[in-house]
Amino acid sequence: MRGGTIVDATIIAAPSSTKNATGARDPEMHQTRKGNQWYFGMKAHIGTDAGTGYVHSVTATAANVSDITEAAHLMRPDDTAGWGDAGYLGIDKREEITGDPHLAGVTWHIAARKSQLARMHPHERAIESRKAGVRAKVEHAFLIVKRDFGFTKTRYRGLAKNLHRLHVAFALANWLMRARAVALTTAAA
Repeated sequence: MRGGTIVDATIIAAPSSTKNATGARDPEMHQTRKGNQWYFGMKAHIGTDAGTGYVHSVTATAANVSDITEAAHLMRPDDTAGWGDAGYLGIDKREEITGDPHLAGVTWHIAARKSQLARMHPHERAIESRKAGVRAKVEHAFLIVKRDFGFTKTRYRGLAKNLHRLHVAFALANWLMRARAVALTTAAA
């Protein structure tokens, strides 16, 4: 797997109910706002290979943690390029990136905000479209884990147990993506 890393995150809901033995919410989960909707839970941050779309690194944080703070943990030692959505704007100026000699040399391809697309020249919009085509690979892994495996809500309390479940889910998603790729190749032959 050599093609750079695509980084992204998704929110995974946690029960906000306090009807349990302790009478409290999970203390490791937090609430966050996405658009005008509020969510309570955790975030799954992943790094996928830009060439194959296979997930190579996974971290889990509370939902209120910004996506950009986990990006340095998702990069591989041999990466020369990184892709991200508009949530990663300014990543090349962050201390954990500039302070690391390897990460300082990574070329970042970050998407423009939607509000800027209308004002762009058609050539710039075409470049943004190509960036989106590369970044779409990371969304496929989330689709498999959330839709096919049903991991839309946490089953356990605490980040550690849910992180273990995420590691298994994304490993299985890699196997499923590989099996589908092989099936397409043999069907075409």
